[in-house]
Amino acid sequence: MTAEAVAPPRRLAALQGAWRALPPREQRLLRLAAAVVAAALVWLLAVQPAARTLARAPAEIDALDRQAQAMRRLAAEAAELRAAPPVPRALAESALRAATERLGDAGRLTLQGDRAVLSVSGITTGALRDWLLEARAAARARPVEATLTRAGAGYNGTVVVALEGRP
Repeated sequence: MTAEAVAPPRRLAALQGAWRALPPREQRLLRLAAAVVAAALVWLLAVQPAARTLARAPAEIDALDRQAQAMRRLAAEAAELRAAPPVPRALAESALRAATERLGDAGRLTLQGDRAVLSVSGITTGALRDWLLEARAAARARPVEATLTRAGAGYNGTVVVALEGRP
């Protein structure tokens, strides 16, 4: 055997001897201190993280439920839009023109084949959102490109929508 292999049992024997040499009161205090340290480690490493997770779980579950409901609504809306019959091109163009007229001087519509380009100048966020909603609902047009820059309280730029109706 090597000297290194003999050393651990010697150290252990030395520690056991030192332990036996301690008065019973000090042995009890050391056992109590070891138990307190062990309990603190169990608390810090096992119980506290689990308790923290349990405390946060209801709020996270509610948030995930709201997200799932929103996704179901969007999926139902997408299915409804897919199932809707296509809008004839003339009706789609008319709907886009009517929506653009409501924008006043803030918007100008240009039809280019199966696409429509809305050029805007100083349009508000709400007006642009309303135009897009109407374009999607009434003309079955979907946005394919947008180039917008912030200009004061509104936006300048273009929005390109694809018309999916029949000729």
